[in-house]
Amino acid sequence: MSETMAMMAKHARECAEEIRKFEEIQLVSHIDADGITSAAIISKALERAGIGSEMMFVKQLDEAIVEKLADMNPELTIFTDLGSGQLEHINNYGVHAIVSDHHRPQGENKFHLNPHLFGANGSYEISGSGTTFILATQLGNNRDLADLAIVGCVGDMQYRKHGKLVSLNRMILEANPSVISPKKDISLFGKQTRPVYKMIQYSSDPFIPGLTGNEDACIDFLAKIGLQFSNDEKWRRWIDLSEEEKTRVTSSLLQYSMQNGMSSYNIGRLVSEGYILLEEQEGTEMRDASEYSTLLNAAGRYMKAEVGMQVCMGNRDGAYREAQDLLQNHRKNLVDGLNFVRDNGITELSNLQYFDAGSVIPETIVGIVAGMSHYSTGNRKLPIIAFADKDDGYKVSARGTQELVNRGLNLAEALSIVCQELGGAGGGHDIAAGATVPFGKKEEFIQKLNSTIATQLIKT
Repeated sequence: MSETMAMMAKHARECAEEIRKFEEIQLVSHIDADGITSAAIISKALERAGIGSEMMFVKQLDEAIVEKLADMNPELTIFTDLGSGQLEHINNYGVHAIVSDHHRPQGENKFHLNPHLFGANGSYEISGSGTTFILATQLGNNRDLADLAIVGCVGDMQYRKHGKLVSLNRMILEANPSVISPKKDISLFGKQTRPVYKMIQYSSDPFIPGLTGNEDACIDFLAKIGLQFSNDEKWRRWIDLSEEEKTRVTSSLLQYSMQNGMSSYNIGRLVSEGYILLEEQEGTEMRDASEYSTLLNAAGRYMKAEVGMQVCMGNRDGAYREAQDLLQNHRKNLVDGLNFVRDNGITELSNLQYFDAGSVIPETIVGIVAGMSHYSTGNRKLPIIAFADKDDGYKVSARGTQELVNRGLNLAEALSIVCQELGGAGGGHDIAAGATVPFGKKEEFIQKLNSTIATQLIKT
């Protein structure tokens, strides 16, 4: 992998040389955590290099947006965490571009920085923010931005395949120990900010039978193992516990999970590697890469990606408070979405399962609801597909599991194949992907996707 990193750095140097020719640059990035951190990394790098920039966030890059950029006629556009799938349009409309992305390329561009071009997999070896970090290191001394690169790849769930960051992500992590540090710990979300019982109650990945979603059961579980309140009778967070208490909770939770029929795979996932941002304040979302990425995702899902970017740029006042408000609203919407799926059910076909949220669940969060429903009410042996209405068609979000990927599932490829037949556009990663399908073609789409996935899965 060191050779791959060297090749990417060499091409990033060529991209950086092109960037330095311009005084003002148009930036375009995706609205999720990986896209927002990518945007912050390149913005900071350009600012330090004395180069001006304008930022544009988009939910999805398509021909219409590329045409709009062409009409704006910037001297140079830098695409981060997107662009690799739209190289043909970028070239056809004459947009002079640097593309820093990790999705599978479709087409060619001279200044295209993408791990797939160098033999690495953008699904788990490096994210958009990691790729952009490599570009930033060739623009100046920007190694302190490694923490944002790790936040982005955690938000992109690049740790899922191996249970920790590997390959190029690992190299970025280990080369910058002053700003980001790995720590093996309980894997439940919210170690910095949530009371311990809330961590357990809201655990959806993995789903803990009898505890997930049951506040009273979680409180009772902790009482039985002797976990006490703090002196002021407030519930303590994970970071407030002693090491002995953390060990007691973790071992008791592992024992409980074995006794309640959890698979060995999911039991193993209760303890994993987490990532601490050493320069951030303890007890805030930004201290933990998982919580930080969730904060950013909440901003992006509600079309406030610029708020998340301001947090990444160091704004800990107004932008941070607004991001926290968006996160609180986001959590409420997720609960409402999960309740909708539970009440309305999931339809199973031979090789997939799906639900149609219509306009009830916002299309910007239906993928998250799909992933959480997969663990709580869905069939883990089948990928889950979610539909939600959007202005120009149906939003499709697809989620799989690592076990299914190991059997041959590639959702990005499957969605792309079916969209080529029916119109629309699809892409993403093998384990998580998305698409837009024209109105009136939902039933045909789901049947064709079911057949396409059948050809991928290795029957057991």
